[in-house]
Amino acid sequence: MQVDPGLEGVIAAETVLSEVDGQAGRLTIRGHLLEELAGHCSFEAVLQILLDGLLELPGSEAALQADLARARAQVFALLPPDRDSCRRLPPIEVLRAWIAQLPDGDDYPTALQLLAAPAVFTAAILRIRAGDEPVAPEPCLRHAADFLRMLRNAPASDYEAAALDSYLVTVADHGLNASTFTARVVASTRAGLTSAVIAALSALKGPLHGGAPGPVLDMLDAIGQPERARLWIEAALQRNERLMGFGHRIYRVRDPRADALRAALRALATSCAHSDNTVSSGQSKSRALSERLALAESVEREALRILHRDKPQRALDTNVEFYTALLLEALGVPREAFTCMFAVGRVGGWIAHAREQLRCGRLIRPQSRYIGPAPAPAAA
Repeated sequence: MQVDPGLEGVIAAETVLSEVDGQAGRLTIRGHLLEELAGHCSFEAVLQILLDGLLELPGSEAALQADLARARAQVFALLPPDRDSCRRLPPIEVLRAWIAQLPDGDDYPTALQLLAAPAVFTAAILRIRAGDEPVAPEPCLRHAADFLRMLRNAPASDYEAAALDSYLVTVADHGLNASTFTARVVASTRAGLTSAVIAALSALKGPLHGGAPGPVLDMLDAIGQPERARLWIEAALQRNERLMGFGHRIYRVRDPRADALRAALRALATSCAHSDNTVSSGQSKSRALSERLALAESVEREALRILHRDKPQRALDTNVEFYTALLLEALGVPREAFTCMFAVGRVGGWIAHAREQLRCGRLIRPQSRYIGPAPAPAAA
């Protein structure tokens, strides 16, 4: 039997949830192309699509929105009184510890709390780290808008909430990636949804999976001006450094999620520029966003030109991380919390896959090939 350490080509599950077509650059979510969903549907609507038939959902998106709002309030009530860990540990480690206190069932109420927890806890963690008090959820808001309100203690604009909705929809599910596979392995043991989510979150924490968007901003900060992009990129490649935001394990062409997030970012920049807010701070924010986007697009064009020239044998195109970093930065999320934000969206996919694996009823138990020393023969 052939062994592949990365399990490429190994089919470990049959799923109705998502298909990643790396050759065509296409992501399908339960029969819907990503471009049909991102920018057109709320996060709650996509949860309704993902979880349909896997949990006892209410009959409408509005009812699910109300249930999720109640779950946010329940989770907020569980905020630990000890806040020291928020200041000592990275946000993702605090988030993992706080989620661990949730009940470990596999039903709809448990799923709702797990869907709510990353948003509620991430907003609270960031506020505590900034020296502020956590803000309680607002039951009448959608998930994306309420997260921004809990983070800022002020309402978000409609176009900001729409941009975050686009991000959450875009990252909600993506085939059998490392964290989703981890969730399915744990679910196959019947440990419970909370255990599956915590395990998935631990896999997401790794820099080769969910920890990469932040360094995209470090790269843009180092380049600074569009005219410096070529020399900076060529020097980085000569040092054999990886260009953050380019290349993907599955996609042989452009990651469709990059296009969805670039569209969301452009819409945010346009709405910000044309908003009725004419105070100087608003103008400054709009100008800063436009300049940041222009820099990013210049860097992207130059990076793709150089990568295609110098590494024609490799499929290196823009991936989801590039515009994730820019969009979350524009919404005021600190880069130290980008992995937590990934979890805010991806938790829907984790739960859907865990429930699907439970239906399969089979414990995931692959084999390994022993290549160690043979046991010594017994003495005569």
